[in-house]
Amino acid sequence: MAINQLKTGAFLSYVSIVLNNVIGLLYIPFMLRMMGQTEYGLYSLVASVVAYLTILDLGFGNAIIRYTAKFRAEKKVHRQYEMFGMFVVLYSVIGAIAFLIGLGLYFHVDSLFGVTMDAGELSKIRIMMLLMTFNIAITFPFSIFGSIITAYEDFIFQKLVNIAWIILNPLVMCLLLIMGYRAVGMVVVTTVFNLLTLLINWWYCKHKIGIRVEIGKFDWLFLREVAVYSFWIFLNAIMDRIYWSSGQFVLGVYAGAKAVAVYAVAISLQNIYMSFSTAISGVFLPKVTAMVVQEGNEKAVSDLFIRTGRIQYIVMAFILVGFILFGKEFILLWAGSDYGQAYWITLLFFVPLTIPLIQNLGITILQARNQMRFRSVLYVVIALSSLGLSVALAQKYGGIGCAASVALALIAGQVIVMNIYYFKKVGIDMPVCWVEIGKMSVVPFVIGLAGCFVLRSVKLDTVFSLGAGIVVFSLIYLPSFWFISMNRAERELFMKPVKRLIGRIQA
Repeated sequence: MAINQLKTGAFLSYVSIVLNNVIGLLYIPFMLRMMGQTEYGLYSLVASVVAYLTILDLGFGNAIIRYTAKFRAEKKVHRQYEMFGMFVVLYSVIGAIAFLIGLGLYFHVDSLFGVTMDAGELSKIRIMMLLMTFNIAITFPFSIFGSIITAYEDFIFQKLVNIAWIILNPLVMCLLLIMGYRAVGMVVVTTVFNLLTLLINWWYCKHKIGIRVEIGKFDWLFLREVAVYSFWIFLNAIMDRIYWSSGQFVLGVYAGAKAVAVYAVAISLQNIYMSFSTAISGVFLPKVTAMVVQEGNEKAVSDLFIRTGRIQYIVMAFILVGFILFGKEFILLWAGSDYGQAYWITLLFFVPLTIPLIQNLGITILQARNQMRFRSVLYVVIALSSLGLSVALAQKYGGIGCAASVALALIAGQVIVMNIYYFKKVGIDMPVCWVEIGKMSVVPFVIGLAGCFVLRSVKLDTVFSLGAGIVVFSLIYLPSFWFISMNRAERELFMKPVKRLIGRIQA
């Protein structure tokens, strides 16, 4: 049963990723046109500000999963229930603190955004701020049940609920947009769906898994142990929020709702881009974890890092070159003529992000070797520096300035410093890694350069012409990359699912 849960859960994870990206690509342009640039900007601004409250989780969600699994393995059932009670109390306190912080933001909306927003926009921000803050405050004490379901490896139920949410949420949103509701209506729908999900998780834990929550004496010694484990996860969450949520806030203060909307479109595309890398690397996580715990396996780990990076680069290079050539026309047709600047903002994300995305197996290696400390501290320092720079650049260059600050931070921290660290401290052969990536980059560089020259004299201002251009590009790029850039093992890896499918059809 556990094996079926794992395999089916993994399959449903990929279904979720595909659905999320496909529905997002279809839903976002409809939402942008129905809401208008200002309303979408207001919604994105409030969502990014309130998202900072999620870091109050302090990394405990991951700790709950780890220690629940540990106590289950040790048959300490009562110990589990006491831990659940402790975290319900702790999360209730955190939820109350989050609500008070949200109220503080609610009462200072005018002083934060009064320079760039009118009275009507400020009123909508206040309403959405209150609703989203309430949503976060309620989520904290109930979030423990989602962690428990993960720890009990009931992946199928969890993924099915997630898939249902991915499908139903935009459907209801579209209906409300057609009826005339805008940003505030979307926040109400999000709040309702979130509450339903939390209640479903609670019901499943209570009636299907059969867990109990026992609130008794607070185990401070155990909490200290958990806090040490969670601290580095917490730092990573801070870094993530600064990178991908601070831009909207800074632009809301200095540039207004329309600039926030353009930046938010770029963030949406960045999330889709990152999901492709995450999906690929997840296949290799069990293997690398088993390898790194064995001493004397440094070369094997280094080789796997390089092989995985090559496989990820196959996909990421195709998307990156395609976006460089067709991204501007795609955004103009997809989001609208008001979002042209989103192309340059997205490009500032995509290019420096590509390197850490093809190297994200390194994170697993660091976790297995308990070497996350350096990375976590470095990323927070770099992210804070990026935030300070974005404030200065946003006032003069708007969204481009914010994106440039993120790009510089990614290059400095995740590209230069971490590559040196992987080589000097982790033992990964980075010179060989870059030689391999360099050899693979000949085809993307040549075709990308040729494509830029050709497209200077070709207009792709309709869906049909853009689609035709992408098809022609793919017909040239994919065979060239297949025969020139990929090695035999990589071609066999991509052919295996095709051969398996053909075999089943013939059988």
